[in-house]
Amino acid sequence: MIRLIYNLLFPLGLLLFLPGYIAKMRRRGNYRRNFGQRFAIYSDEVRSRLAWQPTSWIHAVSVGEVAVALRLATKLRELDPAFRCVLTTTTTTGYTFAEENASTWMEVMYNPIDFWPIMRRAFTAIRPERIILVEAEVWPNLAAEARRRRIPISLVNARLSPRSERRFRKFRALVAPTFRCLDLICVQESGDVERWTALGVSRQVIEPVGSIKYDPTDALSATSKPREVLRGLGIDDSRLILFGGSTHAGEEEILATVFLRLRSEFPNLSLIIAPRHVERAPEIRQRLKELGLRVILRREVAGENALAPDCLLIDTTGELHAWYAVATTVFVGKSLAARGGQNPVEPILEGKPVLFGPHMENFSALTKSLLANRGAIQVTDPDSLAESIAELLRKPESRRQLVKNAQRVLGPHRGATRRTAELVLSRKSRENGGK
Repeated sequence: MIRLIYNLLFPLGLLLFLPGYIAKMRRRGNYRRNFGQRFAIYSDEVRSRLAWQPTSWIHAVSVGEVAVALRLATKLRELDPAFRCVLTTTTTTGYTFAEENASTWMEVMYNPIDFWPIMRRAFTAIRPERIILVEAEVWPNLAAEARRRRIPISLVNARLSPRSERRFRKFRALVAPTFRCLDLICVQESGDVERWTALGVSRQVIEPVGSIKYDPTDALSATSKPREVLRGLGIDDSRLILFGGSTHAGEEEILATVFLRLRSEFPNLSLIIAPRHVERAPEIRQRLKELGLRVILRREVAGENALAPDCLLIDTTGELHAWYAVATTVFVGKSLAARGGQNPVEPILEGKPVLFGPHMENFSALTKSLLANRGAIQVTDPDSLAESIAELLRKPESRRQLVKNAQRVLGPHRGATRRTAELVLSRKSRENGGK
């Protein structure tokens, strides 16, 4: 009954939200390409490639989740050389990142809208032998269709914050039937088990394995491209670099003000900012220029530049992990002028000390562990941010110790990718009677 109501209301919701969704996609660019795939309309060429058998269907929302999906898929292929997959994503940035990094045994597509006739058409075309959802993407019709066709469905790197659990509990009668369709939930922390069971999920399907994002053994390797770009700008390895990663509105100006304040003591300091949403780059550039900074966009860098900019603004997607490799200190965004926080692990895996603001709710367990073990610095305002960065810039040994402590915190997650892959493959065999 609940899913019937969901499907009856879905067209109305689609009409209400589609214009805003399309406007958002237009800002991010390249939204027309393969747009029909969102309605499970596939070209003959794609259908021909989808004739692969067997095929797994992995779904990830955007760049961060796609990175997790790529790591997991690579490990699945390592364990099962016959493994092939369709990798679907929701955003244009996620799609671009997936295309640029996918192997030849992957088919990259957009995820179909979760309306039952569209979802059934997608299942008929893809014909998956298993479905793997990354982090939080559990849609009612996708889950129900998988259950109807007896296709095992796994949720990996499952994310359920205390805040999300409280919200879901209010609507438990609505969400529990969908969650009960899951055959496997790989959670990141042992504390997550209780939160999932509170939503009506059987304890038997929940496996605490650690986080794929935090797994030091399967981190994405940084490329040398950022260093080449910086050399072209006259910025060599001797320069100190203050890096703002995944920043949100207001945080770019804070970093610029901190940079201007610190430059008198550290004249060889450069600023690099990678905003969470690259379509904001022109707006950010204008605001930083008003503060007196010379700003250049990543896309504008070509060959030698006569004058090194004060700030390099990263307006490309899928490169963030590589850019962390050039940083001296990293501020993690969405934590000072916005709420929720962004993932602090990528810079840690690149051996960089991290700082963040008071709002790291999306990574609360990790944040507590990092702070308890002196593996990160939490600031409360721009003044404390400036003071903490200055202290790190003065003391290389403090930076090294902070990184060492942080990487020790990530130790329990070592091997999470392999553990997840083994569970996904074994759950498939159990579905076939191989318990």
